[in-house]
Amino acid sequence: MSQPLVVTNTITIDAPAAKVWDALTNPEQTKKYMFGCEALSDWKPGSPLIWKGNFNGVELIAVKGDVVSISPYRSLVYTVIDPNNAAIPDIPENYLTVTCDLEEQGGQTKLTVSQGDYSKVAEGETRYQHTVGGGGWEPILTQIKALAEA
Repeated sequence: MSQPLVVTNTITIDAPAAKVWDALTNPEQTKKYMFGCEALSDWKPGSPLIWKGNFNGVELIAVKGDVVSISPYRSLVYTVIDPNNAAIPDIPENYLTVTCDLEEQGGQTKLTVSQGDYSKVAEGETRYQHTVGGGGWEPILTQIKALAEA
């Protein structure tokens, strides 16, 4: 049995959880930090979640998945896969799980994002190394922080 491969990053944001939540779920906000992609969903468990963007003048789905669970201002869990990666079959076994946990205290919100388990998906080690090599979620969390604190 292989060791779980999970990327976890945490940041403290000087803003209430409601403002951080808006950054996570509002398509107008997500495109400001997620490579120009809008997160499109009705945000109900079992519903699809599509990250759609415009790349070199072509509109495409960058990442897709499903909402697993949602507790507004506290927790959001969803699955993801890059449908443009032909090396990875688009089957449930190859989807990663992203968990966003928000903890508000004293006007600040601690946001922790975990993504994995890469050890259970096709090309898992390569996908894990690519994510870690890019800093995991840290660069995105830094942008969410700036957006929520503005």
